[in-house]
Amino acid sequence: MRIHHHFVQGIAHSSYVLGGRKECAVIDPERDIRPYLRAAEELGLKITRVLQTHLHADFVSGHIDLARATGAVIVAPRKARCRFEHLGVKEGDEIRIDDLTIGVIETPGHTPEHVCYVVTDGSRSRDPVAVFSGDTLFIGDVGRPDLFPGRARSLAASLYDSLHGKLLRLPPFVEVYPAHGAGSLCGRAMSAKRSGTIGYEKRNNRALRIRDRERFIRSLTEGMPLPPDHFSRCSDENAKGPAPTGRMPLPPPLPPVLFREMAGKRGRIVLDVRSFEAFGAQHVPGALHIDLAGNFPTFAGWVIPPDRRILLVADDRRRAEEATILLRKVGLDRAEAYLEGGMRAWGSAGLPAEHVPLLSAEELHSRITGGEPGALIDVRAESEYEAQNIRGSIHIPVADLRSRYRELDPDLPVVLLCSSGVRSSLGASLLKRHGFRRVFNVAGGTAGYAAAGYAPECPLCLVPHGPRTAALAGKP
Repeated sequence: MRIHHHFVQGIAHSSYVLGGRKECAVIDPERDIRPYLRAAEELGLKITRVLQTHLHADFVSGHIDLARATGAVIVAPRKARCRFEHLGVKEGDEIRIDDLTIGVIETPGHTPEHVCYVVTDGSRSRDPVAVFSGDTLFIGDVGRPDLFPGRARSLAASLYDSLHGKLLRLPPFVEVYPAHGAGSLCGRAMSAKRSGTIGYEKRNNRALRIRDRERFIRSLTEGMPLPPDHFSRCSDENAKGPAPTGRMPLPPPLPPVLFREMAGKRGRIVLDVRSFEAFGAQHVPGALHIDLAGNFPTFAGWVIPPDRRILLVADDRRRAEEATILLRKVGLDRAEAYLEGGMRAWGSAGLPAEHVPLLSAEELHSRITGGEPGALIDVRAESEYEAQNIRGSIHIPVADLRSRYRELDPDLPVVLLCSSGVRSSLGASLLKRHGFRRVFNVAGGTAGYAAAGYAPECPLCLVPHGPRTAALAGKP
């Protein structure tokens, strides 16, 4: 048995190539299938199965592309009622790949249709060796059950049964390979470690140590961060069968004057993917900013309407193409063109530009202590804000600024703050699109403010949307 692990930064997604002697399966693939094709070629294996544990909410899957490219059979939970050709599986079914037997167990909770795949390597033992747990069991956490409105409690109860009645009854030496790690919004307190064992999780996973059923349900239905907008959209897309990316061209370059003309047409949005420092210095008026170096696909899926055609501003063609591929991971398939020559060409063409002044930690502290008028908006996640914040700041998570900008006075200065300057730059671009003119971004964010000695270090800001404190996760 061979396992090749593939990890996607940003959405913190794990997928796997599970190989036997001649054949292999790809489990929970991302939409860009090139890594799996390369891995299979390097291992000298033929991809014959594509296994889905559930209808993924946070990304569009690559099952259709893989099946088209390799002829592999797509295997998915029967209860998912997928609307493409596939093999639907249920509790007790088995799939054979050479000496490997892959058993199906139904594990509803994160989603109603979820299954896990338990692998036995017949060439070595009759005992199971690994479980591909999807979003039921993570390392350090369990899947969130609140993605279906009105069903959170019943799904949390099902998750309790799936974990304690099935997965935790596997031998303690069975290896656990989940579909996500720290940084994903599919759970709340995931570890940065990407695999483990049933025995270790049973002893050390805080959620699993809550043995009382009602307390377990409450721990997963109270205080959860809101799921991004694209979660429900991606689930539906995965059930329907995503459009093959092989038919989608990469965006062509557009010279500045034509780019400006195109940007003015209805149904289009300019998306700047450069660093927040570059965006602050000069950007296309009305552009939305999501730093490619940050949690780009998650925030793109969260704030960009799926019906918009996207015009990209990037440092170069390679970065524009990288952004296009990342946008497709969350079902945003309408990247139409990118600005040829970038903002240097825009400036050389004499076209108007806007700016977001950057404040240092010292300048922010001077504004606060000097009593300058205006609002300090902390756009981090609730868990980060609760762990550490600046007195007098107003907490509005960045995606909420799309509607909560109405709570702010557009005539007063607004200073935006996150852990680094990345999310606050997105917030600044959202406010500017709604007519705010005196908008500032804090370079270095709370991390820089703490490093300058003005505040204690935030314990959660290293992994935005990642693990919460023990008290927030629930005590056993």
